[in-house]
Amino acid sequence: MIDLPPICGRESELMQLMQQQQPPIWRHHSNLDLSRIRSGFACALHMHQPTVPAGANDALISHLQYMVEHPGEGDNHNAEPFAQCYRRMADLIPDLISRGCNPRIMLDYSGNLLWGVGQMGREDITGALRYLACDSEMQRHVEWLGTFWSHAVAPSTPIPDLKLQIMAWQHQFATMFGDAALQRVRGFSPPEMHLPNHPDTLFQFILALKQCGYRWLLVQEHSVETLDGTPLAQEQKHLPNRLMARNSSGETISITALIKTQGSDTKLVGQMQPCYEAMGLQPTTLAGREIPPLVSQIADGENGGVMMNEFPAAYCQANERIRDDSNGTVAINGTEYLELLEAEGISDDECPAIQAVQQQRLWNAVGATLNRQTVEEAIDRLATAGDGFSMEGASWTSNLSWVAGYENVLEPMNELSARFHQRFDAAVNSEPSLTGTSSYRDALLHLLLLETSCFRYWGQGTWTDYARTLYRRGDALLQQMPINGPDTADALG
Repeated sequence: MIDLPPICGRESELMQLMQQQQPPIWRHHSNLDLSRIRSGFACALHMHQPTVPAGANDALISHLQYMVEHPGEGDNHNAEPFAQCYRRMADLIPDLISRGCNPRIMLDYSGNLLWGVGQMGREDITGALRYLACDSEMQRHVEWLGTFWSHAVAPSTPIPDLKLQIMAWQHQFATMFGDAALQRVRGFSPPEMHLPNHPDTLFQFILALKQCGYRWLLVQEHSVETLDGTPLAQEQKHLPNRLMARNSSGETISITALIKTQGSDTKLVGQMQPCYEAMGLQPTTLAGREIPPLVSQIADGENGGVMMNEFPAAYCQANERIRDDSNGTVAINGTEYLELLEAEGISDDECPAIQAVQQQRLWNAVGATLNRQTVEEAIDRLATAGDGFSMEGASWTSNLSWVAGYENVLEPMNELSARFHQRFDAAVNSEPSLTGTSSYRDALLHLLLLETSCFRYWGQGTWTDYARTLYRRGDALLQQMPINGPDTADALG
């Protein structure tokens, strides 16, 4: 039996915790005055290492551990530099504060990575992250963003599993850093910035986010459009927007969205371009009030020479520059910015409405009769026209499909998901405590891991072989658990 990660068992408790009405969380810690801010920038660092069946006897280990154990393969010699990237903000932030700066950073760590560094016994990393998540002073400067536990890409993840991925990460984070730290996590960073544009998938994605207590979502600029189908105007990219979703039954839902501008992500953050872009901006208008525009950007926090080597000096230099210039440009985190706007009386409903890209073309093709059949028929007509229409969603890797050519991963993934829900859904509805059993957790772990994006990034070969191994193991686990209803609690306990 492997040492299972804490990915389930407290579903109702954590949902209640995250849905509680609370006073503003970040405004309480903020030392920023909105009336004195001309412009702001918000930078996020995305950190991830997949879990792979590559340890002794094909045990599940972090890919970071695999890199350590196989330094001669490819870029695996970067294992320790990567490890230091995962912990270095715990050094950079306090140092800047001691020099009179007022830094900010948002952190997005996959559940795989959080589990993996613990598996490796890297207390230097987990201790640093605990400090960044729990220290009272750091709460002014560091915002954690939620994400999917195993770095799944939302548009091609089975709809019932979206919420499982979201909640698994919340379980992991709360176990490591405490419930109070989890309550402060209000923004969400989708892996690969991959936003669903199929109406039903997007609706369920936003619904799951809101049920799990998230207030806002970071989205890639070219993954959204205005309600008339046009790209966002330049000034709109620097405002909070209201992402609208309408499903094939006509139901609507929305969530606040901050726009990540398009570009070479690691170079932009690695050289702190968002700071310098913000310095050139002037206050703009939202809901009839003048507010500071916000430049938002995210990049891998460890991947590539720029982030490994250039980012620390560039980050310090940018924070020293805004300290010395005093020109009204500030570093500010996403929830802090939204709560300061809220204090000025600007509500989410007053933000401009946007939708996922290609939605307007779809609604025009659907016509007056809206139901699942007319939506799917319209999607089929548009897709076969051959003019670029797609319901695969959009991400920061717009030249890469997470679907084409990966049938040997996607079909087993969908099969395992269907079998998992056939085995467990009715039983869990009848007896929720089943999610706390090791049998459920082991099956869930293999399902979540199979949905990891890395198995559909590197092409056919070792990575797709990893996926097949995870499928076989997950399927074998489910075959051993003939769950037909609520009377299975004893068998699973």
